[in-house]
Amino acid sequence: MSTLIEERAPADSARPPAFRTDIQALRAVAVLAVVVNHLWPGGLTGGYVGVDVFFVISGFLISSHLDREITATGRVRLGRFYARRIRRLLPAALLVLGVSLVAAYFLLPYPRWEATAAEAFAAALYWENWLLAAKSVDYSAANAAASLVQHYWSLSVEEQFYLCWPVLLVLLFKIRRRRAQVVGITVVGAASLAFSVYYTQVEPSQAYFVTPVRVWEFALGALVALTGWGLSKRTAGAASAVGFAMILGSAVLYGHGTPFPGYLALVPTVGTVLVIAAGRSPGRQWHTAVTASSPVQFLGGISYSLYLWHWPLILLAPFVLGDALRAGRMTAPYLVAVLAVSLVLAYLSKVLVEDRGIAIGLGTGRTFAAMVAGVVVVSAAAGGLNWTYLRHVDQAERDGTVQLSGPCAGAQALIPAHGCPNPMGPAKVVHMGPANEYFTAPPDCVGTEGSADVLVCDYGGGAESPDVVWLVGDSHAQQWQPAVADLAREHGWVLKLAYLGGCPFADVAFVGFGDLTTDEARRTCVEWSARMTDVIAEDRPSVVLTSFYARKESVDDGSGRSQTEQYRDGLEPRWRRWTDAGARVVVLADPPLNGAVRDHQCVALHPGDPSVCAVDRGTAHPVDPLAEVARTSGNPGVRLADFTDYFCDERRCHGVVGNVAVYYDPDHLNATFSRSLAPMLDQVLKPR
Repeated sequence: MSTLIEERAPADSARPPAFRTDIQALRAVAVLAVVVNHLWPGGLTGGYVGVDVFFVISGFLISSHLDREITATGRVRLGRFYARRIRRLLPAALLVLGVSLVAAYFLLPYPRWEATAAEAFAAALYWENWLLAAKSVDYSAANAAASLVQHYWSLSVEEQFYLCWPVLLVLLFKIRRRRAQVVGITVVGAASLAFSVYYTQVEPSQAYFVTPVRVWEFALGALVALTGWGLSKRTAGAASAVGFAMILGSAVLYGHGTPFPGYLALVPTVGTVLVIAAGRSPGRQWHTAVTASSPVQFLGGISYSLYLWHWPLILLAPFVLGDALRAGRMTAPYLVAVLAVSLVLAYLSKVLVEDRGIAIGLGTGRTFAAMVAGVVVVSAAAGGLNWTYLRHVDQAERDGTVQLSGPCAGAQALIPAHGCPNPMGPAKVVHMGPANEYFTAPPDCVGTEGSADVLVCDYGGGAESPDVVWLVGDSHAQQWQPAVADLAREHGWVLKLAYLGGCPFADVAFVGFGDLTTDEARRTCVEWSARMTDVIAEDRPSVVLTSFYARKESVDDGSGRSQTEQYRDGLEPRWRRWTDAGARVVVLADPPLNGAVRDHQCVALHPGDPSVCAVDRGTAHPVDPLAEVARTSGNPGVRLADFTDYFCDERRCHGVVGNVAVYYDPDHLNATFSRSLAPMLDQVLKPR
């Protein structure tokens, strides 16, 4: 396959470029930033900018290659171009995908197989970034454990660029004037940058993954390649110093809360452009002694394989080490060991897989055939892992029906009268699957007409005036849903459910929670909670159950007052609305913390000795502003339901109680444990 371009250039323009040690050093910096960020996320908080450095490098190198071919021969042999990309990138990528699927089966808990299988399939076909973008809008998936192949999203973006960019350049090169070609790429890049800035503001989670918001980064590299922009020897040194400072500075100063990519991605990408442009100046530069040194060049040479291997090794290490870890946490020596193993595997992959893939004498047709065969094998393995996952899910659902039998199951084990001999003993089920999902709505609940915000579960059995009970708040209200639904069935209530993730149900100056820090997210939260306050008051229910994650959902009205006092002003009037309408308001105190005080996988990593996961009560159960407001409320219709003593003894809070794992994920209850609290909640709900 080739595309003919009428204009030809002198034959010497086809000569291959000299090897650029500065670009190899940029690769080393980029991959090291990413790996260190993943190993020590609190140490190099913005290390993710290394991916953006790679994108600029790719735009420069691929555009340079295509430009040389087009100007020298008048055509681009697209088939040969894609075959070279396949031989260069696919063997190592498919190898790591295959190893990850096998390792997931033997080492990871079965609930994590589904995501690994789905993402491996998507990664093999280079559309994983779109899969992750789709997942990012599912709030219930926000705490889901990362898959072994999640990092392939950036490779998907890059391959989509490789697929489309040659075609764009071919079309632009039909315009004979170089200036018009540059203008065309500038327009494409500017449009992408504008969209990146906009979309990062309105949908930050999706914006991180989708391809259009990153195209401008490749275009920056392409513009350097096509304009031939270079710098004089006098200015090159200063430009490269500024460039490296921009890359390293953003890696150090950016963090999880930085709106990214958007306009802030200009810092590391323009920095990369400056280094590349400065490198066109002849002779050595101030950094050459370091950047051209053997260790840096070695790291740059294995950067692709290192990127592939490091992430699955980080995720697998805790399950390999098991009881060697304290409370499931990876300490510095183990993290250094993971880095060392990653380097060894990267080197072996580079020598035995990458280099041989490039050198092998397959023609274009056979290369594509080998690609199809490799993708089919990985896809089949992913399908097999998913099928095995579904079988485990069926078995887990059958096992779950017997977990709460007896007076010593779950929270009931801490009732002194039950005399349970080992209330903190090992859990029967330590791997949280679909049967443990707190967020799955009861199957007999339906959405109300005209509102997507409310689910109604009518257990009234046709009674003329059944009790109406609301459960409202964020996901920390939703985690009580299994217990409340059981009581609704038992008592014949009409249960109404309304949730908005990461949103405090109070009239407060909400700052944000996690990724929900945009003006749009805050506005949605404020409007939703105000509207639902009115809806509930007009419904005149018997009981309103409410909870939210007040410990982490920050508010700031500029007064300097404590979170508790600000929440008090935003909660009391709303509760008064409901009690004036005849409802009793029951505030569900938040359980002790989990992922913030222990590795959230601790129980799974130490199934035989859950005592390793116990945490000091004062650490695990800090002040909860919501509970404090309810405890001290002067409204007689407001009552606090605080079940802390069913999670903790006098000294410590536990990850397993009554042979049931307490938590589903870092922040929420296991549905089975939630159900075990239903009898205690029933006692609170009885009229005083």
